[in-house]
Amino acid sequence: MTRTKKILATFALVLGIAAAAASPALADNPMPVAPLDNPMPVAPLENPMP
Repeated sequence: MTRTKKILATFALVLGIAAAAASPALADNPMPVAPLDNPMPVAPLENPMP
């Protein structure tokens, strides 16, 4: 294998190991956004003033 192929293979291996290490942390919090029934933290887009 050439040096470039070895570097790419090592990079792919490191990415795979990092993804495997991060997957339990991602599984612990399946909802990264606020629930839909919470009040809106920003003003609504409609303007009631004429």
